[in-house]
Amino acid sequence: RLGFNVEDLRRFRRAITEPYGMVLVTGPPGSGKTTSLYAAISEINTLESKVITIEDPVEYQLAGVVQIPVNEKKGLTFARGLRSILRHDPDKIMVGEIRDAETAQIAIQSALTGHLVFTTVHANNAFDVIGRFVNMGIEPYNFVASLNCILAQRLVRTICPACREEVRLDRAQAEESGLNYDQYREVVLSQGRGCENCHGTGYRGRQCITEFLDLTDEIKEMILDRKPPSEIRKRAMYAGMTSLRQTALEKLRQGVTTLVEINRVTFIEQA
Repeated sequence: RLGFNVEDLRRFRRAITEPYGMVLVTGPPGSGKTTSLYAAISEINTLESKVITIEDPVEYQLAGVVQIPVNEKKGLTFARGLRSILRHDPDKIMVGEIRDAETAQIAIQSALTGHLVFTTVHANNAFDVIGRFVNMGIEPYNFVASLNCILAQRLVRTICPACREEVRLDRAQAEESGLNYDQYREVVLSQGRGCENCHGTGYRGRQCITEFLDLTDEIKEMILDRKPPSEIRKRAMYAGMTSLRQTALEKLRQGVTTLVEINRVTFIEQA
């Protein structure tokens, strides 16, 4: 339902069923991060589990989960709320967002001491997250030891089924979008004409595009050696990671969304 591709969903499911560690979801505001974490918690929550969240705000109620709203006016910050949660000995914790070094330190310590921690951070992609934590003064060793995965995501608008029509890509569009025209010349793409069902936009509904960074031993070593994010990215791509742009292009080929839309939400990569 979220629109994950099959491989990223399989890897994400594996990460959220580990007994402890940190599951990190990243993206700009409005990219569906909380929805993904709510779906993850709902999937793994059992009657035996004690699950507590600290959120700003609580977006909707989850059955069987204790959800605490941040209230900074009354001094209840993410960091203070997280300390309070830990006194109740939860099995699984969700921290709505890591905004500062104090919250980051507590979340990492929680993950290292037997808790499964779900959280989000604002960053452009899975690799920028690494720099964010290092800049907060987090020791790379602790960060790497605590992490189960980093999932970057965006939302793309999906084509309205009521006014869908077929289109072909021309050479100029392909080149402006960093695509090899010969690879797309025979591909039938889609767009929405605009109708009353979609209020003339040509789009109805949204789906996720994702970039899943698996913390393999090699990637961990590179983070510990403080390699630049660009190098880590290159290695992850070589090992089979699918970038946000590649996932978006797959949605384009499947007729889920348009080239205009994927250019809006992802950086153009030259062919």
